[in-house]
Amino acid sequence: MGGNGHPYAPADLQLPGFVPLRLSQAQILAPYLGTSLFVLLAVWLISGRCRGLSRTDRLLMCWWAFTGLTHIIIEGTFVFAPGFFKNQNPTYFDEVWKEYSKGDSRYAARDAATVTVEGITAVLEGPASLLAVYAIASRKSYSHILQFTVCLGQLYGCLVYFITAYLDGFNFWVSPFYFWAYFIGANSFWVWIPTLIAMRSWKRICAAFRAEKAKKKK
Repeated sequence: MGGNGHPYAPADLQLPGFVPLRLSQAQILAPYLGTSLFVLLAVWLISGRCRGLSRTDRLLMCWWAFTGLTHIIIEGTFVFAPGFFKNQNPTYFDEVWKEYSKGDSRYAARDAATVTVEGITAVLEGPASLLAVYAIASRKSYSHILQFTVCLGQLYGCLVYFITAYLDGFNFWVSPFYFWAYFIGANSFWVWIPTLIAMRSWKRICAAFRAEKAKKKK
C-alpha cells in the first residue's frame, strides 16, 4: 500500500477514502472468465440451431455477445459508479475495477477521457454489439454495415485510450506485469478482432455493391 493509502501508480495519486481490495486476483478473474466461457458456449450451441449459418458466422455471434455484455455490464458499472474505490461494502464490480486500476490508475482517478470513452462504449457499442448477434442470426441486410460501424467505434476507442495514456505520461501501472497483462493484453482483443471483422465486413459490403452494379448493367 502506497503512502496515499492505495497501491496504484503514480504514488502521488489522491484517492481519498480508498477501501483496499477484499477479493484476490483469482477470486476476481475466475467468475469473469467462467461467465464469459458460459456465454460463448451458450451462444455457440444456440447458433447451431440457426439454419444456413457458417462456422464463421457462429463465431462472430459468440464474439458480439461476449463483447456486448462486457461493454454493458462490466464497463457500464464503471461509468455509473464513480465512487467504486471508496465503497465500504464493495460489489464484485467495484473489486473488478480496483483490480484493473493496477494496470491503469486512470480508472480509479476517474480520468475524463477514460470515462467518456467507456461511457460511449457502454451506452452505444454495447447494445449495437448485441444487435449484431440478432442481425447475423436473422441474416439482416444491415448486418455487415452494423458490424463494420461498431468495429470502427471500438478501434477508435482503443486509439483514444492508448494515445491519451501516452500523452498523459504513460505511468499508470503498478508493474510490468500489470502493464502487459491488463493495459496491453486485456485490451488487445478489442484491437485485432475488430480489425479482422471490419476487413471481412468491408469486403462483403463491396462485393454486394459490385453485384448490384453488375445486375443493373444487364
